[in-house]
Amino acid sequence: MSRNAYSEINLHITWHVKDDIPVLRDDIEYQLQRFLRKRAMQEPGVFWHDVGGTDDHVHLVVSIPPTLLVSEWIGQLKGASSHHINHKIANRKVLEWQVGYGVVSFGVKDLPWVLRYVRNQREHHARGTVRERLERVEAEEERKPAEAGSNGE
Repeated sequence: MSRNAYSEINLHITWHVKDDIPVLRDDIEYQLQRFLRKRAMQEPGVFWHDVGGTDDHVHLVVSIPPTLLVSEWIGQLKGASSHHINHKIANRKVLEWQVGYGVVSFGVKDLPWVLRYVRNQREHHARGTVRERLERVEAEEERKPAEAGSNGE
């Protein structure tokens, strides 16, 4: 792929703590967000916008180059961040991520409201004003149990 390419690839990314255990509080939350910001900014071509979340999940807003393999990069962020928290901050296993993530692309004109949404996660969850599209970490059909008596049609 050519390195001389123009792109505007803006992403909102989210993932959850395993079993939605509320461990992202106080210093753990601060250290996690600090680590994610630093790690993302070390990736060539990635532009960091912001991070937010609640006690059981995290949201990132970044712009990426077209050469970045999103699934691999998110896997690296998740693995490195849990390792950092468990081994460098807590000195015990406190953070484990669920399998999967959600990623939504958006245009430049939507950046301000996406940033507001991410920065105010706790308020949105408390008020019930979440944007389902930006909270999803799995496909809709994966969350619904198969209907009894379904003949596969």
